Amino acid sequence: MRDPRPTDDLTAQLRRWGSGTPADQERLLAAVQGELRRIAGAYMRRERHDHTLQPTALVNEAYVRLIKERGVSWQDRGHFFGIAARLMRQILVDHARKRRARKRGLGTRADRSVSTLADPSSGQDIDVLALHEALNDLALLDPRQAEIVELRYFGGLTEAEVAIIKALSPATIRREVASARFWLGRRMKG
Repeated sequence: MRDPRPTDDLTAQLRRWGSGTPADQERLLAAVQGELRRIAGAYMRRERHDHTLQPTALVNEAYVRLIKERGVSWQDRGHFFGIAARLMRQILVDHARKRRARKRGLGTRADRSVSTLADPSSGQDIDVLALHEALNDLALLDPRQAEIVELRYFGGLTEAEVAIIKALSPATIRREVASARFWLGRRMKG
């Protein structure tokens, strides 16, 4: 596991992001690309076996969206990877929606899940679109819990990594994840 704590060099590079030169952006990409690939790889290993999106494509799409974020004032590494996880989530949700729309066009059941991910703790499949909608509702009630779940499920980070990024204890992360899992489970079951 790489240490996701902010480093002076990476934090400085992130702060130069919007006003930096293309060379600054290239150095930043080189510094974060490995971690982005690790996050995407962890997520995609939990995806269904016939998923058409590959980790490299997910990283590339996330990076393209990140470079468009000129107005963001990056606070540190955790802030950057939190935004990256959110963008990966949106890419995967968009991918699932497009796939569902194609399936509907072919006359298959509209409520059938077409994109799932495995719950990191139980291994059970979770419908990406249902989780996305439930997370949006959770974010209205408890933004911190929603972000922790997003980092865990969509970012592919361990509880220890999330604890470092969020500057919380691993025990707090476990409690927040357990509480959010309970709430999300009830919400997703209707």
